[in-house]
Amino acid sequence: MNIILLGPPGAGKGTQAQHLVETRNMMQLSTGDMLRAARTSGTEMGKIVADVMDRGELVTDEIVIGLIREKLQEGSEGGFIFDGFPRTLAQADALGELLAENGFALDAVVALEVEDEILVQRVVNRAKEAIAAGKEARADDNEESMRTRLMEYYKKTSPLIGYYHAKGALKAIDGLASIDEVQASLANALDG
Repeated sequence: MNIILLGPPGAGKGTQAQHLVETRNMMQLSTGDMLRAARTSGTEMGKIVADVMDRGELVTDEIVIGLIREKLQEGSEGGFIFDGFPRTLAQADALGELLAENGFALDAVVALEVEDEILVQRVVNRAKEAIAAGKEARADDNEESMRTRLMEYYKKTSPLIGYYHAKGALKAIDGLASIDEVQASLANALDG
């Protein structure tokens, strides 16, 4: 099974993806993780990624698609979870072509729906908890950064919800429920 997890930053995509990795033997393709791994891999693609990142530039769609192509060719017994990709309509088209090239289909697109104000409060609380525990809070765990990240999401990524809805692949679930309830809803969306 190959799925995309959509939702604003802080909606819990990473938590849910990790659960699917553990329970369904799926491979999570998180672009951030893939870029960090490629950078230190020593491969040809890794050298390109390191060069771009060292110059402080954004990694192009072509590079990200190249990394995903490599992972698809490695295969995964339980399928793939796309987390953080696609982020734009152009990337969604490219992913569709890439999956078809490699003989895969996209089985579901699950959107975790969470209200903005609750997401903002989540990250602010996460920062407070980190500080209370004597840890350093993430630099972007504050209200201003979160609102900026949400605006970027709505400008670039939220159009994917309509795109996949039109293709009949979108399933929306309540991302505000408990982690266990979200896991159950996600299982129902994938298996139902």
